[in-house]
Amino acid sequence: MHRDSTKVIKIGNKVIGGGNPILIQSMTNTKTEDVESTVAQIKELEKEGCEIIRVAVPTMEAAEAISKIKPQINIPLVADIHFDYKLAIAAMDNGADKIRINPGNIGSIENLRAVVERAKIDNIPIRIGVNSGSLEKDILDKYGKVTPEGIVESALLKIKIIEGLGYDNLVISLKSSDVMMCLKAHEMIAEKTNYPLHIGITESGTLRTGTVKSSVGLGILIHEGIGDTMRVSLTGDPVHEVRVAKDILKSLGHRQDGITVVSCPTCGRTKIDLINLANKVEEAVREFEDLDIKVAVMGCVVNGPGEAREADIGIAGGDGKGVLIKKGEIIRTMDESELLNALIEELRNWNNN
Repeated sequence: MHRDSTKVIKIGNKVIGGGNPILIQSMTNTKTEDVESTVAQIKELEKEGCEIIRVAVPTMEAAEAISKIKPQINIPLVADIHFDYKLAIAAMDNGADKIRINPGNIGSIENLRAVVERAKIDNIPIRIGVNSGSLEKDILDKYGKVTPEGIVESALLKIKIIEGLGYDNLVISLKSSDVMMCLKAHEMIAEKTNYPLHIGITESGTLRTGTVKSSVGLGILIHEGIGDTMRVSLTGDPVHEVRVAKDILKSLGHRQDGITVVSCPTCGRTKIDLINLANKVEEAVREFEDLDIKVAVMGCVVNGPGEAREADIGIAGGDGKGVLIKKGEIIRTMDESELLNALIEELRNWNNN
């Protein structure tokens, strides 16, 4: 099912499915019971562009903290529940906009029914999460090992159970740390259901390996028309998750917000500390999220202007000298040390040009 045709679901003040924009999700790594730290992290993630936030709810104190967190944030809050159905009910009682459960570990059908009945009262979406690491024994026995077919069968079974309880306000997520298995499972389930899909490569790893695996896996799925919300799972500061997710969406043409920085690879002609300069530029342009332009950082004055022609503005330097470039034309020459400040000044006055 292409994202244009998935069921429209309301999550707090956001809407997903039915061709609405793919929303970026992340998860706090603070203790949810620590309201001050959790709110501070969510605010930081909001500033980076996070659009839905998930918090762990391992205790009743964490569930109750949601009522204190919610008034201080601006994006929908998802409560992540494992094992204890009472925590799911308490999270909804305290204002969670959506809950994430694995019906396989929530206990008996009576427990699941109690969760669904509470969700019905406020029409709170339930995200059914199926993880390759926690497939039912009979499914593992049937396929002999973890397979995309087994993951999908498990998800469809859980969907059927909740539908049988009279509820269809659902979002589905299939998780595996194996990129190819994740791709296959999502492609299969997209053919079998019209529920919106939350996509992610779980336990994808550290900043470097996680970025690569998530970019490959999520990039392919999004290009294929699969996915309504997304999370880049990284071992590290969740701010990086949001930044990578934004870059994936921008690379695929799903986001135009903010500046795109392009920089050439270093080579034997490079006579400037290009790596350091490019990193500084990438950090500095974050304050110009309202500008939808391309900025080039080039390593030599010889080829820089020509290679930067497709960018709106660029800088290039070497041997202590630097140039400011607009649309491939050199408009100013200056000392290398002035390049970064000259670029920032141009950006600050961009809309006045």
